[in-house]
Amino acid sequence: MGGAKGSYGQLLLLFSLFLSRRPQLTISWSESAAAEAEAIAAIPCSGHGRAYLDGILVDGVPTCECNTCYAGADCSQLLPDCPADADSGDPLFLEPYWQQHAASSAVVFSGWHRMSYRTTGDYFISVELEKHIRLLHEAVGNAVTDGRFIVFGSGSTQLLNALVYALSPENASTPASVVATAPYYALYKLQTDLFDRREYEWKGVTSKWVNASVASMGNFIEFVTSPNNPDGRLLQSVLGGSSVIYDHAYYWPHFTAIPAPADEDVMIFTASKVTGHASSRFGWAVIKDEKVYQKATEYMQLNTMGVSRDTQLRVLKLVKVMLAEMRGEGGIFEFGHKTTRERWSKLSKVISSSNRFSLQQLSPLYCTYFKKIIDPSPAYAWLKCEMEGDVDCSAVLREAGIISRAGAVFEASSRYARLSLIKTQDDVDLLLQRMEALVSKEDVASF
Repeated sequence: MGGAKGSYGQLLLLFSLFLSRRPQLTISWSESAAAEAEAIAAIPCSGHGRAYLDGILVDGVPTCECNTCYAGADCSQLLPDCPADADSGDPLFLEPYWQQHAASSAVVFSGWHRMSYRTTGDYFISVELEKHIRLLHEAVGNAVTDGRFIVFGSGSTQLLNALVYALSPENASTPASVVATAPYYALYKLQTDLFDRREYEWKGVTSKWVNASVASMGNFIEFVTSPNNPDGRLLQSVLGGSSVIYDHAYYWPHFTAIPAPADEDVMIFTASKVTGHASSRFGWAVIKDEKVYQKATEYMQLNTMGVSRDTQLRVLKLVKVMLAEMRGEGGIFEFGHKTTRERWSKLSKVISSSNRFSLQQLSPLYCTYFKKIIDPSPAYAWLKCEMEGDVDCSAVLREAGIISRAGAVFEASSRYARLSLIKTQDDVDLLLQRMEALVSKEDVASF
C-alpha cells in the first residue's frame, strides 16, 4: 500500500508543479458551481439534516432535509413519540467521514464532460476506476483480483441477476436452481422470481438440498453472503459442486475482521457499503472465468449499456481519497470500524441486562488489515425475542416505538428481527433510547 499511496502523492505534487508553472491559467467556469456547492453545504440544519444542490427550493432558497424524527425549517424540532427507524441499511454512518474530507473528495466537472456513450475501457468501463478498485482490494487485503475480470453494475443489485444469468447453463433441459442459506438477503429470491426465465428459478433454502447427490449440484447456483446479512457471520458454500456467487458487500474492515483475501470464482462488492454512497448506485463483480465474464458483460450491455460515467468519476475520486488516507487516523476503515464497534458495544450492553431479548454471538477475530484482534462491529443486530409469548419480535418492537425488519423477510423465524446500526447517529441514539426503555420495563414487571 505504501507504494500506491506514495505514487498518488507524487502525482498530486507533479500536478501542483504543473499548475504553478502556468500563470496564465485562471479558474473561470467552475467558480460559480463551486461557490453554489459550498454555500449549500454550509447550511447547518441544526446538525440533524442536510441541504442539497438538488433539494426542494422554497422562495428560491434550498430547504433542509431532516433526519428521521426531526422537523422544522432548520431540523431543530425533535418530534415527540416518533418511532426509532432501524429498518433500512442506509449507510449514513460514513457521512461525517466525508464531511471531514470535503475538499479532497469534491468533484467538479464541465457540462460537456463525457457526453458520449464511450469511456476509456471496453464495456463502458473506466480504465482508471478499474485500476484503483484493484489497488483498493490489494491495500485492504480483502480480495484477490490479479488475473481476474471486473464488471461494473448499477449497485450490487443489478449484478445479482447478471451473475445468475451468466452462471446459468445454456440449452439445459431443466432450469438452474437458485438457492441461499437462511437467514438470507431477501433480494436474492425477489429478483430471481421477478426475472424468472427458462434458464433459472428460485428453489429456496440450501438446507433442502444438502443431502442431494454431488452430480445433481451442477445445475445449482448458490448465493453466499459473507459477512451475512442479517447476522454478520462469515459464511462458506454448503452445497458441493454448485456454482456460487459470493456477496461480499460487507467484507470490509468497517463491519468485520478480514482473516484473509477472498479468493472465490465470483465475488460481488458495492460502493454503498465501503464508501457509504448508496445513491451513486455503483457495484462491481470480480470474476475468474472468462466465459462467465463475457456473459455478464453481455447482460450489462443489453440491460443498461454500463454504469453512468458521472458515477464512475465520483467513485474514482472517492477511492483515491480512501487510498491516500489509509492506515492513518483519518482513514475511512479506522473511522468506520470505530463507529460500528461503539454502536454494537452500546446495544450489546443494553441487551445483556435483558432476559427477554438476545443478540447473535460474534467473537473478536484477528484482522489482517488492522494487524490485531478486533472486537465485533457488525452492520446489523440480529435480535431474538426469547419469551414464549413474543412470537412476532418485529411487532413487539413496533409497540415499543422501534421499526425493525422482520425475521420472516430473511426466511427465518418471526422471533427474530434485524436492527440497522449504520444509519445516522440520530437514528442509532433514538434506537438505544427505545431499547433501554423497553428493557427497563422488564425490571418493573419483575416486582
